[in-house]
Amino acid sequence: MRNTKLQTLLGYILLLFSTLTPEFAAAQNKTQGVAEKPGENFDLKNGDRVVFLGSSVFEDDFQDGYLELALTTRFPDRNVTFRNLGWSGDNVWGDARSTFTNPPTAYQHLMRNIKDAQPTVVFLAYGGVEAQDGQAGLARFQDGLNSLLNKIDELGSRVVLLSPVPVLSGDSSANLARRNADLQLYSSAIAKIASERNKRFIDVFTPVQEAGKKAVITEDGVHLNDTGYYYLAGALEKGLGLARENKSFDITVTKSVAEGSSSVKILDSGKDFNNLKFSVEENHLALPVPVTITDQQKKIKIAGLKKGIYTLFIDNEEVTTASAKKWSEGVGIRQGPSFVQTKALQQMILQKNELHFFQYRPMNETYIIGFRAYEQGKHTKDLEDQSILIKWIESQIALNRKPKEHIYKLVAVGN
Repeated sequence: MRNTKLQTLLGYILLLFSTLTPEFAAAQNKTQGVAEKPGENFDLKNGDRVVFLGSSVFEDDFQDGYLELALTTRFPDRNVTFRNLGWSGDNVWGDARSTFTNPPTAYQHLMRNIKDAQPTVVFLAYGGVEAQDGQAGLARFQDGLNSLLNKIDELGSRVVLLSPVPVLSGDSSANLARRNADLQLYSSAIAKIASERNKRFIDVFTPVQEAGKKAVITEDGVHLNDTGYYYLAGALEKGLGLARENKSFDITVTKSVAEGSSSVKILDSGKDFNNLKFSVEENHLALPVPVTITDQQKKIKIAGLKKGIYTLFIDNEEVTTASAKKWSEGVGIRQGPSFVQTKALQQMILQKNELHFFQYRPMNETYIIGFRAYEQGKHTKDLEDQSILIKWIESQIALNRKPKEHIYKLVAVGN
């Protein structure tokens, strides 16, 4: 069960109107959905409402928030809201949403979820559940996906279709090969429909499968863990034409001057370059790298230092210490103010998504929003009130999603 700390959040409600900027508040009422152009790099606009719609590949991201975090940090100057409508075991007919007796039907439930979210951009991830029917179920899946796309098109939303993710373990090699062959079959069908309807399609099957060869990226061979979602976020960015920037940078020290790569600004070289001070320009915050991944951490390379030991400080906070030789080779950085900011932002996203989860999927929903709402339907007002908390957290996300300037100092130990 997802537990929320509403009492803690209620203490912040009074701050809502003092921190919610007019621009941010106004952006919540705009809709700017336009036709997606697959050949162009993806973009988000002020006022966009992004919806993640699909099965467990989206719902399980409630634990990590990597997908939303990737888009939030990639467009730090845009006021965009995100809603996760992922539902474990769901398919294009919304069958998993049949959690209360008709009416509404499961499909009507799915339609209401989509309509209530008022999306301008929809990331659609279906096919993983339906692929269990193999070739025999393919035609029905294609009809269902086209029908769902027709409904979303009526809302004027852009749509980005994702392939299913592979099954990596937990079965015999023969069954594993068969299951993945069916998943690729459905992936090809999704790609074909995307092409016919001029929608953007992202193959996440292949990059996730490749990532699975380098690290443990699932909890059970099927459902992604935090490392898996980190790689999935990278595949999503790449598929959108938003390849991740290399956050590493170089500085070279000579007898007369210290020079850095294009993003580095030398502020003070100190006497004999034993107290180097600089800043680094960053366009967006980097995703937090799971501890299981060691080859994608941010590195700082400083060549030309005199022999000795040097400590790096960021905003006067000690970060790491290494020899001049190690600095010349590049030292990995896994902590510091920007990492703290990103982790805090990630936690805000998780907290907001948890509130939204209980708002659109309340406990006892049969009695609150279902066919027995005549008994406890009055509690829908409480669900609506949660929007205040959600908007407040979104205002905090808006205040913290942009990278901040930090001052780096490299100090020779003993100076």
